[in-house]
Amino acid sequence: MPEMAHSLDDILRAAAEWSWTPRGSTHDDTHARLTLYPARLGGGVRASRVRSRLDATAVVDYALARSREWAATGIVFWTNPSDEPDLEPELQRRGAVHVDTVSVLSAPGDSIDLGAPGDVAVEVVRTLAQVHDVDAVNVPVWGQTPLDEHGARDELDDVVAALESGEGVQVLARLDGAPVAVGGCTVVDGFVRLWGGSTLAAARGRGAYRAVLAERLRIGMELGATTALVKGRISTSAPILARAGFRQVGEERAYRLAV
Repeated sequence: MPEMAHSLDDILRAAAEWSWTPRGSTHDDTHARLTLYPARLGGGVRASRVRSRLDATAVVDYALARSREWAATGIVFWTNPSDEPDLEPELQRRGAVHVDTVSVLSAPGDSIDLGAPGDVAVEVVRTLAQVHDVDAVNVPVWGQTPLDEHGARDELDDVVAALESGEGVQVLARLDGAPVAVGGCTVVDGFVRLWGGSTLAAARGRGAYRAVLAERLRIGMELGATTALVKGRISTSAPILARAGFRQVGEERAYRLAV
């Protein structure tokens, strides 16, 4: 594999800094990045990117207190090797439930050859109709509530703004004309963050995920990225990414606590 443009510490810190702030959410970055998700995305609080001078006990206490203020009933902490302090032992001590694990994977952006099949049509999302097609994939895969028309137009505004600024894109794949897979990418500090990759269950194994991944990598390099960064679930996308040439550089684990 070609030499990485970023160091391991760079990659892990970039992974920790990367979190999603959905439209309509509330957030607090005082000691960790706390995000209250809107009801459409399941509600609850997500905690990540810990940067605090407090000890782990105090950071967790603060996150729980803030979640109570927001009337949330649960909080999910995503741990990262670069967290300061490391919350994982404290979460385990409190009996937090381990609910998910993702591999942090990276690769030089021009080193990946995915060999995507030719019968998958891939397109960049630019229209309201495409936003609805993306939603048709995301709703069953992620268990979301479908966008209403107002939400779809807001989503289109965000997609077009990112596209026009060169910040990133969303990509949609079709098989026989039907939407089957989606994914987005955002370019930050020389990294192309690959996010939201999902494929309808009935279309898996036909190369749609690889086609969406290949297009996002191509666009990310055009937008100036040198290193690809992705978080893949160990039971689904991580093995595909490893076979494509991505190297695992760490893990992030999710723990749930009741509030």
